[in-house]
Amino acid sequence: MRVNLERVALVEREIPNAIASTGFTVLRANKSLIDPLFLFYNSIAPKFLEKLIRLQVGTAYPAVTDKAVLNQEILLPPPSEQFQIAELFQSIETAIEQVQQQEKNLKALCKRLVDGFVSDKPTFGNLLKGKQLNKVSYCDVTEKLLRKIDPVSYGIERIVAGENLESEDFKIRTWGIVGKEFLGPAFHVLFKPGDILYGSRRTYLKKVALADFEGVCANTTYVIRADEKILLQDLLKYIMLSEKFTQYSIGVSKGSTNPYINWKDLDNFSFLIPDLKTQKEIAAILDSIIELIEQYKTQKQTLKNLKQKVLNEILG
Repeated sequence: MRVNLERVALVEREIPNAIASTGFTVLRANKSLIDPLFLFYNSIAPKFLEKLIRLQVGTAYPAVTDKAVLNQEILLPPPSEQFQIAELFQSIETAIEQVQQQEKNLKALCKRLVDGFVSDKPTFGNLLKGKQLNKVSYCDVTEKLLRKIDPVSYGIERIVAGENLESEDFKIRTWGIVGKEFLGPAFHVLFKPGDILYGSRRTYLKKVALADFEGVCANTTYVIRADEKILLQDLLKYIMLSEKFTQYSIGVSKGSTNPYINWKDLDNFSFLIPDLKTQKEIAAILDSIIELIEQYKTQKQTLKNLKQKVLNEILG
């Protein structure tokens, strides 16, 4: 069912009394003819899946029959070659898993450092030892920018909606195009590179982004700047991603189905900050971790692309 979703899995160990729904076709290798791993990688090869997609029947729940799957033909090299091919794909998958783990570890480190800094007793290695910390309120060190424009006459190309902001990811990776996507009446707020975009709906999703291009967003996405005489913009984004800030925003949210906050609801959030020089040092360390995470993201995607390319070339 819905072959295009590519829901193909390898059962690597015996699972007592396990059953699958009728939405799945269960394949078991005839080990005298085919290596189980070789069969698995054939079943996730793009061309194999494309053939099955063309055979799907139905609109609401398109599906193929077990017979259609079993009737597909695949090239069967000698057993030794099957093993080598399967081993190649396994090595790529192992590399992907290792990169994912490194990325996960760095994210955990960044979160630990941020939450330690944005706390009642801030810590950040040795950087805060002996430093005087000043308590500030959110409303005293930030400003919501409401630059209303007509995107078409202004010449704006990119639209950023709530769904374009990813949870716990400062980078805006997707957007709509003015003139191609539907532009609702709320999309009239200009943002510029360096502005922080904050999703005011369902704040538990932690949608905090740092814009690196000019665009337009809806008025439910707050465009924010720090008063850099007191608080660095580069540090503010981390403060807004902290658990303390998130829990505060959840606590002042209104509504149940689609909880939201108003800008003034954040006024009384308070936190401790050091001098600007120390802020810069803290932000630089956190930025270096984020940069490493981005490198691992790129490496992971490169490996995934390699896997697809090899699947096409060897098993296509």
